[in-house]
Amino acid sequence: MFREMMRKNKQLPREECIRLLQTEKRGVLSVLGDHGYPYGMPMNHWYDPETDRIYFHCGKAGHRLDALKTHSKVSFCIFDEGSRASDHWALTFKSVIAFGTVKVLDDREQIIRIATALSHKFTSDDAYIQSEIEKYAKGTLLLEMTVEHISGKQVEES
Repeated sequence: MFREMMRKNKQLPREECIRLLQTEKRGVLSVLGDHGYPYGMPMNHWYDPETDRIYFHCGKAGHRLDALKTHSKVSFCIFDEGSRASDHWALTFKSVIAFGTVKVLDDREQIIRIATALSHKFTSDDAYIQSEIEKYAKGTLLLEMTVEHISGKQVEES
């Protein structure tokens, strides 16, 4: 169902894809938006290795949710900041793309648990995290992405 990578020598092992999903803070979630146009938006995420699911937090209204009501299939792409040799302009970086379906979760307990885990990617200040969750959890939904396919590669610009 999903295409194989053409340049297999650039393909990352699944373990490296998972590591990047766990460590990188942001990516682009793409949905099928209005009038069949792709709609991609930068999103913070949390990958749960126990369930192989990716979670996103979002508000309770907007283009993204409207699109997901019609089409639950999505893709999510991340990439690291890369590196370059001091004497060269080209960047070498790793990217991961995951395909799957998304459903909306609005259970307050799940929102608190997952929002806490997501927040720990950005800060270890538990008092701040708790304060933010108390202020905003009521107006927050979670998107749960069930991963159906994942691939990654190392890109070497030239």
